[in-house]
Amino acid sequence: MIRYAAALLFSLSLFSAAGAADRALLIGIGTYASLPEKMFLEGPKNDVPLIEKLLKEKQGYAADSIRVLLDKDATRAAILASIDEWLIAGTQPGDRVYIYFSGHGLQVKDQSGDEEDGLDEALSTYDIAAGDGDWNNVILDDEIDAMLAKLKDRDVSIVIDACHSGTISRSLSTQVGEAMESARFLPRPHAKPVEEVKMRGLRIDVAVVDKPDIVKENGVEAWSAASSYQVAWDDTRLPPEERHGVFTLSYVNGHEISTADSNGNGIVSNAELLEYVKKQSQTYCAAQSACQGLDPQLEVNYALLGASAVTPTAETTGQQTQQYQQPQTGGDTQQQTPDYNQQQAQSADYGKVEQVKVENTQQTAYVAANPVDAVGDILGKAQTGEVTVALSSDYLKSGESFRITVTSKTGGHLILYDVDKDGKATQIFPNEAAQKITPLTAGMPLTIPDDYYGFDFEAEGPSENVLVAIVVADDVDLTKIAPNDYGLSKELDARTTIADIAGTLKQTWTRDAENRSVNWSLGLLKYTVY
Repeated sequence: MIRYAAALLFSLSLFSAAGAADRALLIGIGTYASLPEKMFLEGPKNDVPLIEKLLKEKQGYAADSIRVLLDKDATRAAILASIDEWLIAGTQPGDRVYIYFSGHGLQVKDQSGDEEDGLDEALSTYDIAAGDGDWNNVILDDEIDAMLAKLKDRDVSIVIDACHSGTISRSLSTQVGEAMESARFLPRPHAKPVEEVKMRGLRIDVAVVDKPDIVKENGVEAWSAASSYQVAWDDTRLPPEERHGVFTLSYVNGHEISTADSNGNGIVSNAELLEYVKKQSQTYCAAQSACQGLDPQLEVNYALLGASAVTPTAETTGQQTQQYQQPQTGGDTQQQTPDYNQQQAQSADYGKVEQVKVENTQQTAYVAANPVDAVGDILGKAQTGEVTVALSSDYLKSGESFRITVTSKTGGHLILYDVDKDGKATQIFPNEAAQKITPLTAGMPLTIPDDYYGFDFEAEGPSENVLVAIVVADDVDLTKIAPNDYGLSKELDARTTIADIAGTLKQTWTRDAENRSVNWSLGLLKYTVY
């Protein structure tokens, strides 16, 4: 029999805009004072109004809480001044801060000695100028680090639609770089070409992206347009005057429930938004000969993967914010039937509003109240039929014995959880009872428990549960998150457990010639115990 006990429920809460000094700084630079016109970008002038509209309509930002710096207004001095007096001095702990940049990224020689490769990541400005072998008048990642440190205890989102050239910036001449029309990077001035150069030699490391402690400890949500050694692009499928960044367009469109809500529960989570943006970006890249890969990235505390990317209004929640003090299973939840519709999903009964401490900062978010439904939000990936999960019956009587069968179209390592409506999870596989842990063979069903276990599972109810089967094709080390001795007996908190798995699988795979996403598949099965 599988039994459950109460565990820490890592529910997160809606950010309450009442009394908060929300501040957003939107920067778009497509034209430059000292660069040739062939290095200009069409997308930034269209990206910024799109993000501004998103903040007003989906995130509850007032018009007077948003500052825009476009082209000639986005000098180095103006950007730094806005960061200091608009974002830092203009907000307090608990406030929301949103920073968006659309334009060129680059690298310059490291002056502080904190970079292993000897180069600092940087953002371009309107008055960027080529110096003696390097760029002048840029915004360094060290300066962004300092900004984030001063924004401690704020709810910070930083969204970068740019490239930060590493290998390519040290090896491509201006002439080579010119061939990559609409690429959002600047090669280092006067750099010499190298014969073996590849167009994937870029890094996306804007302060927080290569410094995970800042993300974890300061509660920063950091989006970037591409993975390390990839190029970000203007969308050349659009006429020049209508162009956007590929990332920005998909990021904004993905906030619509009808677009990115892969599990159909009326919430677009951060994880779902990331999966949608990746899919759209990869579709664009596949059709472009110059694009060698495109994997947008999200660096965030794993506990926020299942949080809504959209800030609901008070009318859609109807809940009171509560201070989170100690481990709890927390509050009222409204059970949902499998066929609930979008209107129900957005109703006050669906969401739970609590304030929770994430690491060292008070972080707030809106999550599905039902932990069974929240599983899909946290994982973010749509089911494609690659992994199927089966029971002897989808409707089990309490005390009835049952077995679970998992089949995958691709081979890989299986992780299998059972999650109940109270937010408790049991790790079914891997487990100590299995005589030998072997990778799942493609097309070969695996039944748990099999005859060698010497026991059956016994349903305990009434309950509504979901079986979560994850098959990882790449050799990702998950032993610290899902060790064998967790299996069958250890009582786990579903939200934190699934979030740790999801966060690990959303990291960039770097062990092949080209960086890419980890290759994994998902299968879910909801069932009821009477």
